[in-house]
Amino acid sequence: MIGAMRERVVAACDGASKGNPGPAAWAWVVADDSEIPDRWEAGPLGRATNNVAELTALERLLAATDPAVPLEIRMDSQYAMKAVTTWLPGWKRNGWKTSAGKPVANQELVVRIDALLDGRSVEFRYVPAHQVDGDRLNDFADRAASQAATVQEAAGSALGSPEPPPAPDAPAGRAPRRKAPTARKGGGGGGGTRTIKAKFAGRCLCGRSYAAGEPIAKNAQGWGHPECRTAAAG
Repeated sequence: MIGAMRERVVAACDGASKGNPGPAAWAWVVADDSEIPDRWEAGPLGRATNNVAELTALERLLAATDPAVPLEIRMDSQYAMKAVTTWLPGWKRNGWKTSAGKPVANQELVVRIDALLDGRSVEFRYVPAHQVDGDRLNDFADRAASQAATVQEAAGSALGSPEPPPAPDAPAGRAPRRKAPTARKGGGGGGGTRTIKAKFAGRCLCGRSYAAGEPIAKNAQGWGHPECRTAAAG
């Protein structure tokens, strides 16, 4: 669980769908005490709508955080936020029917979110999407979801993934929020192996861990020690 032994956790979540419906993914990020992105996770959904991706991101965030710790969630989806804060009570009273008498869309996801919200302190905060000087956490979650939707692969701090790149549909002129990872050529038989400084601690395929700030390189199984990548390359 994330957030244990803290008075309050600040987080963001976001979903992405390339085509709506199309290749989709979800992502969440939890901040450290300085509200800098600390731990995060993103995952693919295959073909899905943006609303499904947004709700799934919220569900995964709630499931990954300690229900005993107050949580602030920043999101740019009016639909997902209103679904679980404004519309949900009426849906439940109406037997999961909308005011027009139609079945509630994405009911299974909303029911699971409702159960995860039960008995815990959660504050929802809407933040506009794709702002040049927008919310840092929402921007991170947006980039992570966009990348996972594009490549349809899981990523996250627990996997040792590097910080997600700017979303391809981000507005022109958006300033990067953090310095890009230092890139350099790796030594040995890899020739052009690119190494970066790990943003988060992780574990190499060799079984040994690496710390944040250590150089890592990508191999077929993920990220790990540059020498392990060179060995794999032969």
